Amino acid sequence: MTKNKNNQAIWSTRINKNGSLLFQKIGSSIDVDKKLYKEDIQGSIAHVEMLFRQKIINFKIKNKIVYGLEKIKKEIKNKKFEFNKKYEDIHMNIEKRLFQIIGEDAGYIHTARSRNDQVITDLKLWMRLATKEIDRNLENIIKTILKVAEKNVETVMPGFTHLKNAQPISFAHYLMAYVEMFNRDKQRFKNNLENLYENPLGAGAIAGTSFNIDRNFTTKKLGFKKPTRNSIDTVSDRDFVLDFLSSVSICSVHISRIAEELIIWNSDGFNLINLSDKIVTGSSIMPQKKNPDLLEFLRGKTGNIFGNLFTMLTILKGLPLSYFKDLQDDKEIVFKSNETLINSISILNEVLKNFSPNKKKMLELANSGFITATDLAEYLVKNNNMSFRKAYQITAIVVNYAEKKKKKLHELNINELNKIEPKLTKEVLKVFDLKNSINSKKSFGGTSFDNIKKMITKYKRA
Repeated sequence: MTKNKNNQAIWSTRINKNGSLLFQKIGSSIDVDKKLYKEDIQGSIAHVEMLFRQKIINFKIKNKIVYGLEKIKKEIKNKKFEFNKKYEDIHMNIEKRLFQIIGEDAGYIHTARSRNDQVITDLKLWMRLATKEIDRNLENIIKTILKVAEKNVETVMPGFTHLKNAQPISFAHYLMAYVEMFNRDKQRFKNNLENLYENPLGAGAIAGTSFNIDRNFTTKKLGFKKPTRNSIDTVSDRDFVLDFLSSVSICSVHISRIAEELIIWNSDGFNLINLSDKIVTGSSIMPQKKNPDLLEFLRGKTGNIFGNLFTMLTILKGLPLSYFKDLQDDKEIVFKSNETLINSISILNEVLKNFSPNKKKMLELANSGFITATDLAEYLVKNNNMSFRKAYQITAIVVNYAEKKKKKLHELNINELNKIEPKLTKEVLKVFDLKNSINSKKSFGGTSFDNIKKMITKYKRA
């Protein structure tokens, strides 16, 4: 066996000149992918155990390699491991250290595999754990929203379309909309796990291997469900990265939307919510200010996450099969997006625990803008035997009249209404009551108090 000198790259026999310092700086990924050391060692141990089972290496070599890898894992964990940019990545850094610990038998570790399948194995193992962590964080934020919703079932607020008063709703109903969104996010990440449970190990560089390997063994050993089916696709595939980044992006959209709404509602113009001093900052020049900086942070970070998704799409769009160095950037992109999303969910969770609705202002705003007009139109359809379009026109006339008289709809008396529609009785006045309006929306998914209570109970039991 050719000697592998510890101060040389693995490929130094073929390439006899050291790479320039600039090349080492640009080409090295160790600062990023050292995060994968546990997964890399886990995959390597499974691989050498498989090689032994298949009689490709003997018992002694297998044990020496496993011993060395476990020692390296402890060194890294205890911060006693020296990472070297010269060896490019986590795979080569570990392999070089393995040579130092056990000698030339370390050379057997890379039998029947390539860094091409090795890195994807590492990344999938890491992303499985990351995805499950995101799921736990989303579950926490759903629980927080449910607690706030439960306290505000009968808190009346205006529902907005185009940021204009539309129809009265329960504040809890609004909050439950985000429970639905974050629950869909949970489902998206769950769906992504299917592709993360396909085992790339054994695909080799592009063509597979002539060694009698057992990919089913490493599949089971590493907690995968099945091996990938095509070696070219295996080392080229970054769909699972796109799936993850897409799911992160969609989730960040939901975070950004609620952040934006809370910023607007906290503004002096709306004043619909109050933010605790725990989650605001002051001004360097204006002593009176309390700024919703954390919410603005959430809105801004969404842009970073979108950028990561588009970066990966751009890398892949013109890339031939199979592996290219372009793909090296996928890990940094995934790590950054994951970290940003986890931080964003945690921050939003903290905000939702430290804000309160301004119930008085919500009710006051809900009583403006002729917000129960639709209720009047529906009443006319149900009780006066007319089409909705005819009822719509009559209601518009009523609104015009109220606007001209500078009255709210509930301030109109039956005599005034009868001038417009003679068949109306005093019973119609009930439709202008905000809680009556809310409770009339009993259709599945509607804002009635009973509907909301049932939905909260459903999610709490899930």
